[in-house]
Amino acid sequence: MAARFGAFRFRNDDYYLPSLDLFIEDLHDENVLIGTDGETLIFIDPVLFRRPADVAAPACPSSFFQSTIDNPQSAIALLSDLNHCSQKGLGHRFDGSVGAGTVLWPFGGKHQLTPPDAMVAKLPLLEGDTDVCTYMSWGFNPRISSWSPFHGAAYAVTESVCKAVAAGARLSDIRLTLQEYFPKLGNDPARWGLPFAALLGAFHVQHELRLAAIGGKDSMSGSFNELDVPPTLVSFALAPGLASLALSPEFKKAGSKVSLVTVPRDADQLPDFAKLKDLAAALHDLNAAGHLLSMKALGSGGLLHALATSAFGNAIGFVEHKRGAGGSPAAEWSTERYFSFLLEHESDLPAALGATLIGHTTAEPVLTFASETHALADLQAAWEGTLEPVYPTKGGMVDGRSQMVDLEMPRAELGTSTILHPPSAISGAERSSSTIHHPPSTISRPKVLIPAFPGTNSEYDSAKAFREAGADAEILVFRNLTSRHIEESLEAFARQIRRSQILMFPGGFSAGDEPDGSAKFIATIIRNPRVSDAIMDLLKNRDGLVLGICNGFQALIKTGLVPYGEILEDQEGHGRPAREHTPTLVHNDIGRHISCYATTKVVSTTSPWLALCQPGDLHAIPLSHGEGKFHASDEVIADLARNGQIATQYVDEKGTPSMDIAINPNGSRFAIEGITSPCGRVFGKMGHTERSGTRVAKNIPGEKHQPIFAAGVKWFS
Repeated sequence: MAARFGAFRFRNDDYYLPSLDLFIEDLHDENVLIGTDGETLIFIDPVLFRRPADVAAPACPSSFFQSTIDNPQSAIALLSDLNHCSQKGLGHRFDGSVGAGTVLWPFGGKHQLTPPDAMVAKLPLLEGDTDVCTYMSWGFNPRISSWSPFHGAAYAVTESVCKAVAAGARLSDIRLTLQEYFPKLGNDPARWGLPFAALLGAFHVQHELRLAAIGGKDSMSGSFNELDVPPTLVSFALAPGLASLALSPEFKKAGSKVSLVTVPRDADQLPDFAKLKDLAAALHDLNAAGHLLSMKALGSGGLLHALATSAFGNAIGFVEHKRGAGGSPAAEWSTERYFSFLLEHESDLPAALGATLIGHTTAEPVLTFASETHALADLQAAWEGTLEPVYPTKGGMVDGRSQMVDLEMPRAELGTSTILHPPSAISGAERSSSTIHHPPSTISRPKVLIPAFPGTNSEYDSAKAFREAGADAEILVFRNLTSRHIEESLEAFARQIRRSQILMFPGGFSAGDEPDGSAKFIATIIRNPRVSDAIMDLLKNRDGLVLGICNGFQALIKTGLVPYGEILEDQEGHGRPAREHTPTLVHNDIGRHISCYATTKVVSTTSPWLALCQPGDLHAIPLSHGEGKFHASDEVIADLARNGQIATQYVDEKGTPSMDIAINPNGSRFAIEGITSPCGRVFGKMGHTERSGTRVAKNIPGEKHQPIFAAGVKWFS
């Protein structure tokens, strides 16, 4: 093709034919084939267009730059503005903990409110641990881009870089990828000038910072009839780094200093890139030396937005250093502050940094600046209120006063000095005060079987957790493509259960949670005679253990393995108690999937799975489910509590159970998170205990290691 038409390849699989002034763009780069003659290119999904003779680059706007970002000066109005309000309700819909590698949780602090400047995740490993992670941040402001596509792209690239730096990345390690989206170009030279100017802006920043862009996403037409999208170039900054250096923006403690450092701009409103590089290097060194408690890159919301969102996470306030006549006017707190960094620190910063001390943090939950004082609760209500009708976080109001029951039993009644292994004939009351005996035979490395069903997503995290605890974990993939695959999988599943000491059902969304609710597919497999016989043999004859987390818990409760310790026949009532007496897991009160951390308390240690815990132990555990609300009648719950079968509850930081959605995110009755079978050897829970690790969710306080896997292994030793 090149010899025949003089064409040359200029990007991915896009070609330009100079003789015809024709561009051939393939929308799917992998769909360009070479013909049988070895020269002809076959485009599966091509777009052909000609470039206008003269591309008209947009003139530099004469309007004042700051007029493009006319922020409200009122603190309430700024935080409730659609461009600056909370997006927590949207973020909760995405699983943030799967893979057990999320270093910075999407909403940090004990109240899980402060968004970090970048996504930080450890490299996934099947075995071992690592401090190596990746950083990824983004930048784009449609108002700047509409005012000047050149500035819009330049600011997008620089903003993404500053966010990555604020999160702990080294500037020189950053690489970029760009997403472009522009109005339909046609043959209008002025329209061609929009992406031309944007690409020049992006390239200018890349050249000044010496950062390469790797690939990018081709844009399609952003026009429909007379409607056009703003000229859009979104920049994504990515960098390798260390999880130990990842830094989150929420204020960490009261009484620390808060400083502002800003990169100067030239007459064209572009930053001094040389100073930005020097500043980024200095900030990285300060962070590596442990001199920074928190750091945030400022942007269109200015200083006020940065201070408020940094304060929300831990409800730590801020007081301006110079109050009254000597302080900054209110307008300066709400104006945009691109290329600036907010620093929380204890010791003085180096003078060469050029930082300005603006105030200090305070235990009182208020923001005080420019002779104004605002309660954090009022600012938070404004910040969260804008999108609450669209992406709710509060749910319906639940009168849970009758359910505010702390089910932790007195330690003397629990017999916690020795791990118990009661015969199934012993009642719960006897078990709670008796001594449990271990299996007669010891196994130094018990075998754990973890089935992976269609839709399961936690089998690797679960296997890794068991292996680190000293077990030999095997993942068995249950195939369902054909009837023969199902038959072979059933046979293999039953056979491997009989060779294992522990059976673990991991989390996920088996068969898409369809039809008619979660874990139906797994429950059907469990009730298969070969599988059910093998499970009951494991429990009744071989002193084995069974664990179900999230989707696995749903399967255990649907089959009766919890709370009854038996596989009951079906969901229609055959061979099981009446429906009103059967515990179940139903849709979360909020009516959608949730992804967040919750504090759970161990309230009973009669199960071998909780042998290494003490009553009252608190753990910060990630949740990710749509149907996790534990529901049962008062009578059933009373029986479970009396028998010591309620293992864990959702609690606040003081250990008090609650029906508050911020503490009990799915609305479980009596704040129940996990229950056991009467013998204690079957344990089901909603929280993903397996999704923990070093430096995972650094911006969430609390003990994240819950030693149930080690306890399961120790049961056989």
